[in-house]
Amino acid sequence: MATQTTDKFKKIISHAKEYGFVFLSSEIYDGLGAVYDYGPYGVELKNNIKEYWWKSMVYLHENIVGLDSAIFMHPKVWEASGHLSAFNDPLIDNKDSKKRYRADVLIEDQIEKIREKINKEVKKAKKRFGDSFDEQKFIETSQRVQKYLSQIEEITKRFVAAMENNDLKELRQIIEDYEITDPVSGSKNWTEVRQFNLMFETKLGSVSDEANSIYLRPETAQGIFVNFLNVQKTARMSLPFGIAQIGKAFRNEIVARQFIFRMREFEQMEMQFFVRPGEELKWFEYWKEKRWNWHINLGFGEEKYRFHKHDKLAHYANAAYDIEYEFPFGFKEIEGIHSRTDYDLSQHQKFSGKKIQYFDNELNKSYVPYVVETSIGLDRTFLMILSNSYTEEEIRNEKGQTESRVVMKIPPALAPVKIAVFPLVKKDGLPEKAKEIFKLLKPYVKVVYEEKDSIGRRYRRQDAIGTPYCITVDHQTLEDETVTIRDRDTMEQERIPITEVLDVVQKKTSMTELLKNLL
Repeated sequence: MATQTTDKFKKIISHAKEYGFVFLSSEIYDGLGAVYDYGPYGVELKNNIKEYWWKSMVYLHENIVGLDSAIFMHPKVWEASGHLSAFNDPLIDNKDSKKRYRADVLIEDQIEKIREKINKEVKKAKKRFGDSFDEQKFIETSQRVQKYLSQIEEITKRFVAAMENNDLKELRQIIEDYEITDPVSGSKNWTEVRQFNLMFETKLGSVSDEANSIYLRPETAQGIFVNFLNVQKTARMSLPFGIAQIGKAFRNEIVARQFIFRMREFEQMEMQFFVRPGEELKWFEYWKEKRWNWHINLGFGEEKYRFHKHDKLAHYANAAYDIEYEFPFGFKEIEGIHSRTDYDLSQHQKFSGKKIQYFDNELNKSYVPYVVETSIGLDRTFLMILSNSYTEEEIRNEKGQTESRVVMKIPPALAPVKIAVFPLVKKDGLPEKAKEIFKLLKPYVKVVYEEKDSIGRRYRRQDAIGTPYCITVDHQTLEDETVTIRDRDTMEQERIPITEVLDVVQKKTSMTELLKNLL
């Protein structure tokens, strides 16, 4: 099973390059590690994901407004936020493979492996006992499962304590005690654990000796916090209200891996929701549900997602959950929902010397608001959609022969190209008629025109980039002003009048219809 999922992931990466979704940055110079460029179809998909997120946040909520803050910020911002002193990863090297890993990730992966052993035991028992199987009773009575659960509890307890106390020796000891091996070589020959700060530093100023050190922002949230009063006053917002932002962030990831899942330059879609102190956990639950529904609305199936409660809370949080998606390489975080208390605004009030408070007319007093954050990785969402959409199928071609096709079953509203227009052949006035339809559609949806190669090859090419519908102009079109429209997923075709093409395509690929489900 592991080999199958690994093979699928390799195919997805290869497909992403071959069909213009993602390229390795500076590839002609052998590339730059963990930095990627988005190609012609990648940028369209990325923009559609942004639109889906932005409209669901800002358009569907009258109490959420937008912001686009600068990447460069005053160095004091990162001192106040704690990034200068605490934005570190615990790293460990394997002496035999010469590979470097995050110690916390190695331990988390070990816990996940034990959970998988429990799942296997449950599946075997379920198969053995059939309909009479009581899963909860089995878990409670199986000695092997209870042993695994005890291991998880013990590792988690030690792991959380070590992370909270920044105890690097204990992290190393956990790896040694549970015989955690190098995923590449299987070796247990580890170095000590050490901390590494993830921020990129640069200089602001014309003369390097006189220049000030500044940083590429490692997250977009702080730009929202320092603009809290600006936004609240100019947009005339009353609590509770939110500020949404999509933007680039930069982290000097030493252990960047898994294609675009973990990169050094990436994009975040974040919303900080400001509330009265004491009401934050109510709103935390509200946003947990809202964000879960946003994902489920894509139609990938609830079984592909799960909530993960944080065992170790960040110093600023009093509640935190991740939404995880089942990638080909396992369940991994796609989005975080955090109750950040009043930490961020209080810190910026303290370090700036400026009063950052909200006057509550109802309570007739001023206070520092609490914050509930939703933060989703745009690149990870992109990879989630690629992973879920990539499908290999055996089909019959127009000659009745069996062949395989690769189809990207991207939700139509997010598809890079909504419709392709083809003339059946490059003669008899068919190209001219097809271009008329192409011109008709251009102002409304992303549409492409193709006349090269056989009609079958053109269909396959559009399947591979995820185009939901193809329009074919044939000789009958010249007689009765009708065309065939082909569905990407079913490959079924129906004949419709040219006058209905725009309405049909807009309805089938509408972002509006996708958003309506969230109301």
